[in-house]
Amino acid sequence: MTQKPHYYIDGEAFSTLEEFAKHFSSRVLGGQYEWNGNLDAFNDILRGGFGTPADGFVLVWLNSALSRQRLGYEETVRQLEKRLLKCDPASRQSVAAEIDSARQRIGPTLYGWLVEIIRDHGAYGKQHEDGVQLELH
Repeated sequence: MTQKPHYYIDGEAFSTLEEFAKHFSSRVLGGQYEWNGNLDAFNDILRGGFGTPADGFVLVWLNSALSRQRLGYEETVRQLEKRLLKCDPASRQSVAAEIDSARQRIGPTLYGWLVEIIRDHGAYGKQHEDGVQLELH
C-alpha cells in the first residue's frame, strides 16, 4: 500500500478565511487552482482533482490551536456578515440568527466549519471514499 502524500498548512500564516484560502491553495493545490474561500468549493476540492490526488491525502494542520483562535467567533461573524450581503432574501433571517449566535459565542465557528468539511472526507465521514486524513498539530 502506498503512503498518501502529505500537505502542510500552518496556522501562523493566516488569520482570515481569505488568507486560509490563499495559503491552502499555494500549499495544497500547488498553484494549479486558486480557491477563493467559498466553502462549497472547498468541499469539492477535497473530493480530488483541482490539484489534489483523487485517492486522497493527509492534511497536516500545524499550529491548529492558533487557527482555532484566529478563525473563531470574530472571524465567523465577519464571514457571516459578508454572506448576509449576498444571500437570497429568503435566507437572510437564518443568516442573521447565525450572526447573533456567533456574537454571543454560541455555535460553530469558521474553524469548526473547516475541520468538519475536511473530516467529512475522511475515514468516518459521509464522503469517506475521498480518503482525506486530517492531522491537527
